[in-house]
Amino acid sequence: MFSENKKDRPSSIESTSNQNIIAQGTKVIGDLVSEGDFRIDGHVEGNLRSPGKIVVGKTGLIKGTLVGTDAYFEGKFSGKLSLSGTLTLKSSAHIEGEVVLGKLAVEPGATFNVNCTMKGAVKDFSKNERQPAPATTPEAGKREGSEKTA
Repeated sequence: MFSENKKDRPSSIESTSNQNIIAQGTKVIGDLVSEGDFRIDGHVEGNLRSPGKIVVGKTGLIKGTLVGTDAYFEGKFSGKLSLSGTLTLKSSAHIEGEVVLGKLAVEPGATFNVNCTMKGAVKDFSKNERQPAPATTPEAGKREGSEKTA
């Protein structure tokens, strides 16, 4: 009846998923910070910060600043967006503002009117300048010339 097994089990609060939902018809003004994922089908005006995945549905709208890891847009965004991972835009997405991200995936039909900066490994082209082609030897030229006349 009173076993120690119950102590080792997570409580019902801990076992639920950490997904936050802003439903259609809901408008939030202010700052939102969460360790969990977000699903936004309503309107958010302000700053949103989460290391989880952020999904903005077709009816969703964010005006402000969004900082996170990965985001998936079907709705609208206007403001500053900073992601360390991937921004995925479906055909119904409409994004305006400043964007800094790791990777970008865009479906045809999406609107992406932004100043965009891609983070990550950037090659330094000044170090890898094109080397001149090696000079051909006279014998190689003769062989090429003899092939042309044959």
